[in-house]
Amino acid sequence: MPNLATLHPPIIPYASGMMDTDGRHRIYWETSGNPNGIPVLLVHGGPGSGTSPKQRQFFDPAHYRIILFDQRGCGRSTPHGELTDNTTPHLIADMEALRRELGIDSWLLFGGSWGSTLALAYAEAHPERCRGLVLRGIFLCRTSEIDWFLNGIRAFFPEAQRQLAEFIPANERDDLLAAYHQRLLNPDPAVHQPAAYQWATFEASCSSLLPNLEQVSAYASDKTALSLSRIEAHYFMNNIFLPDNSLLANVDRIRGIPAIIVQGRYDAVCPIVSADELARAWPEARYVVVADAGHSAFEPGICRELVAACERFAQTGAFN
Repeated sequence: MPNLATLHPPIIPYASGMMDTDGRHRIYWETSGNPNGIPVLLVHGGPGSGTSPKQRQFFDPAHYRIILFDQRGCGRSTPHGELTDNTTPHLIADMEALRRELGIDSWLLFGGSWGSTLALAYAEAHPERCRGLVLRGIFLCRTSEIDWFLNGIRAFFPEAQRQLAEFIPANERDDLLAAYHQRLLNPDPAVHQPAAYQWATFEASCSSLLPNLEQVSAYASDKTALSLSRIEAHYFMNNIFLPDNSLLANVDRIRGIPAIIVQGRYDAVCPIVSADELARAWPEARYVVVADAGHSAFEPGICRELVAACERFAQTGAFN
């Protein structure tokens, strides 16, 4: 459950809209907080989970111009679950187009899990547009990390992984990603929706140190389950549409950007080894390990560190 004593009070947007792209996608965006404050872009996870109102509460609305957007195919962006022209370069281009549309010269990026992946990819492509990076639950989307997510995670969540695997016939279980990808792309809801439910509830079940039934229920909704599972499988099958290990290989491009990495010690979805490798390659970034936390941004210790990092940045422009 969110640590409501740490988060800022709920807030509603003062502006929102739909941004057209060159193709079929339309991107939902919203802004809240102080129109003259520090622009901060929340880069949500998944890919495919979409944003939620509670994510606005990481930021002090007196200090920040809070920008949320739903990436292609999820949340309030349309068409829902669409995979055509849905790649990492397309998402980076959407972020740049949104920056220009909102008249922002540079902004703070705040992202966790897949949001850390996309924030790093954007920053490495456009370092001059980044005032800072707040990263949580590091996911570099390498083959080893995808294999861990679908298979190795059984070392900590054997029941959840077994349920994910046993939904697939025994003769297809040697490649769960391919088996789920095939079903999730099937146009028949009788085929794709049960697969989406299995994938999404599996991920939610493994995302917190202690069981969080509210998160599992949110991920289990038909709409969220479909976009999350279909888009994740699409990105994983295509190695996130970036060269192997490109995020670590291009750290030199962002070395001068103020940054903090917040990682739960017991994060089973995005194990700490990836955050450790990023921190070793990027010693200029502040690295905080939360001793009693798993993956979710709303784990109490992680939530506390994220809010504190944004407070420090608002006061000093740094995280140390």
